[in-house]
Amino acid sequence: QVHVVESGGGLVQPGGSLRLSCAASGSIFSINAMGWYRQAPGKQRELVAVITSGGSTNYADSLKGRFTISRDSAKNTVYLQMNSLKPEDTAVYYCNARRASLLYWGQGTQVTVSA
Repeated sequence: QVHVVESGGGLVQPGGSLRLSCAASGSIFSINAMGWYRQAPGKQRELVAVITSGGSTNYADSLKGRFTISRDSAKNTVYLQMNSLKPEDTAVYYCNARRASLLYWGQGTQVTVSA
């Protein structure tokens, strides 16, 4: 199986930046995509960004101009660079890895955007 661990969340002021990290371990060579999702209180979990094994990226339409997903294959890690953060970005951010039609989820990291 794949083990996924997120890190990098915290408290940031509006307009600030954070970089989240997602490290994968286990059966990593068969992963075909990794992605970031977020869930705000009382809301459904939503897609933030996905990167495939071929390097293609997809973003939530409203976030493409501020968020960037990237990867470091040597470290088995994907990143989410978040800029110009807004209070509505406050959520638990989850990373997942897709392998053999299964999704492996991390436990999430809290991002709070507040003055």
